[in-house]
Amino acid sequence: MTQKEKVAANDNGAGMEEAEQHLRSIARAIGRHIAREHFRVWERRRQRVANDNQLAASEEEGQSPEG
Repeated sequence: MTQKEKVAANDNGAGMEEAEQHLRSIARAIGRHIAREHFRVWERRRQRVANDNQLAASEEEGQSPEG
């Protein structure tokens, strides 16, 4: 039996640093994904508002939305 195999079952310190590194990388990936989704939603809203404003401006001028 090697020294590594003799680690006590309740030793919470063994491997924690490596596990924390993996968890951090997973958390970063999740954060990037959430940020991309928020940006996409924001872009869609911004484009929708811009389109609505263009339609409203053309209707005020007495033009049809088609041009």
